Amino acid sequence: MNKKDIANIRKEFKLDNHRMNIREIFNVYVKKESGEIYHQVSRPFQMLDQETQELFLANFKKVLTGHLDAKLFELKFMRDVDYSTQMILFEGLQADSADWQDNMLDIVGKMFAHAVYEFDTVVTFIRGEYRKPTRKRNQESEEGGDDEVYSNQFTLCSLNKTDLPKKALLFDYIEKEFKPSHLVDPIINLDSPMSGFLFPAFNDNAADVNHILYCAGKVNQPDFTFIEKVLDCEDIFTAQDDKDCFDFILKEVIGDEVDSAVISNVYEEIDRVVQESQEKEESEIPTLDHRDIERILTVSGVENVEPAKVEHAFKKVVSDEKHEFKATSLIPKNIKISTKVANVTIDPKDLKNLKYITYEGKRCLLLEVDEEVVVEGFRLESKSL
Repeated sequence: MNKKDIANIRKEFKLDNHRMNIREIFNVYVKKESGEIYHQVSRPFQMLDQETQELFLANFKKVLTGHLDAKLFELKFMRDVDYSTQMILFEGLQADSADWQDNMLDIVGKMFAHAVYEFDTVVTFIRGEYRKPTRKRNQESEEGGDDEVYSNQFTLCSLNKTDLPKKALLFDYIEKEFKPSHLVDPIINLDSPMSGFLFPAFNDNAADVNHILYCAGKVNQPDFTFIEKVLDCEDIFTAQDDKDCFDFILKEVIGDEVDSAVISNVYEEIDRVVQESQEKEESEIPTLDHRDIERILTVSGVENVEPAKVEHAFKKVVSDEKHEFKATSLIPKNIKISTKVANVTIDPKDLKNLKYITYEGKRCLLLEVDEEVVVEGFRLESKSL
């Protein structure tokens, strides 16, 4: 799935929306430490009151919010797994209500067989139908829009922690006195899902039952046990993993010292690859193998780039020789330079305007700018070196 596919689904989670028909919601309350199910309840989603629906819809949007390969991950199911989660979810799409609940309880059992929490948790499942128009509506011919739609069944899961209410001082309007709060009911934290998933994944408006969209609780911190033991999916690289490995390869090939213009050229060349892919409207994110890295370093001005040296560096850092880096993961949003005197944050494309020089025996950062520099309302005097 790409970010556009995810955004299209996420925006449909709203009240009374015929394009997102949530048929059933199943909540399972699990006790801390023991992992025992304390309560479970299933009902048609439309039977919930409007306020409760809104709270859950906001929670489902959270499960589908975040950057790909940082918070959201498209995972591939492993093959030859007995009673795999893929099969459980696939069968559940067409099962009746009772069988679907049993299937979801099997997944809950997997969750708590491999995790122990210090707080009670609530696992929420929904299943429904997602519809997307095949084309925009033509105002003149009045064709398109909801006249012809892609229709896909789906299951979404959200795992949420519970918090105990904080002690508070209340004012009783009837008795006109201040009283301590005695609330003891746990609060379900729907604002920050611990994890979740959407099955199946959607690519080019079609369901892909061989993949699942997984949501991590924190950025660049996927739960690998959950991925392997609960979802039965293959290992993944986060965007941060890709970036760290790529940086190690650069150091192995270039060395510890490099001109800022070279690094700037590297990022510009990777960005060019990304832009070309977007212009072609390719659905998949462009990837780079060791041959692509060799070419990028060569055109970026790195001297004596030897294929064998790049391949050796690649194998030294990445265990899988066939691994390909996602180009979008390799370009930092900004570059931070920290010194005792000042901290500088600069856009990667502007790194070429930064020079590290020695002036009168002192090390200096020289930043080329196109406009006047204003500090505390004063324009700085310009001096020629």
